[in-house]
Amino acid sequence: MNEQYLDVIDEQWNNILKLYKKFEDKKPIMLFDMQEKRIYAYPYEDFKADLSKKSQTILQKQYKNALLDNKVVVFVRDNEQETLVSSSYNLE
Repeated sequence: MNEQYLDVIDEQWNNILKLYKKFEDKKPIMLFDMQEKRIYAYPYEDFKADLSKKSQTILQKQYKNALLDNKVVVFVRDNEQETLVSSSYNLE
């Protein structure tokens, strides 16, 4: 993930984690939208359904590994750069 997006996640981490905790039992995918400056929590299956087949395969593996390692998958969407990137973060 680009350093710019990592910095955004670091800045927003407490807010991301707070929203994640509200839906923790559903193990959501988290998304930060750069232009809206908003955080979203999506059900895994709904989020996956909106991706290309290739991206679905990548997300499936990433999500499975994240659950096994007590992590959350966080996406950053930057519509100006036409970018959607993800990484997994510890929930501790």
